[in-house]
Amino acid sequence: MMKVFDQSTLARLSEEARANPRGRKNLNLHPSDDFCCHRLFNAIEPGSYIRPHRHLDPNKDETFVIVSGALGVIIFNDDGSIDSSTVLTVGGPAIAVDIPHGRFHGAVSLAPGTAFFEAKAGPYLALKPEEQADWAPLECTGEALAYLASLIAHLLE
Repeated sequence: MMKVFDQSTLARLSEEARANPRGRKNLNLHPSDDFCCHRLFNAIEPGSYIRPHRHLDPNKDETFVIVSGALGVIIFNDDGSIDSSTVLTVGGPAIAVDIPHGRFHGAVSLAPGTAFFEAKAGPYLALKPEEQADWAPLECTGEALAYLASLIAHLLE
């Protein structure tokens, strides 16, 4: 049977993200973490960010498609400097990004009710130390707030 996801689905997901200390909430469409293809809606609220990371597995390119709000997506060099960035908005000049494996990337919410569709190869595997950006602060810390502000300032230049 076909599953239909409507605006009320996104509204509920955003409400759950607002209630979550991380300011984020996933709605997984794939049946399990070990499934071969991961598809999900990811709601992210202002004040939250997806800490820069990378996927070294050559099968783990990642695609984001905006479905509501505004999402800033940033690609980083290995030293933490910004290589490129874009802002995704529904109906805007940029609506999706495809991030190649091996590249550090992160994302920030630029509007309440931001949600995007994400797709990448499974299975889910926790990030290895070399896939984590040790130069970026952990989410939900005081350092993360200052770092997030600098990323938003870059995106809005």
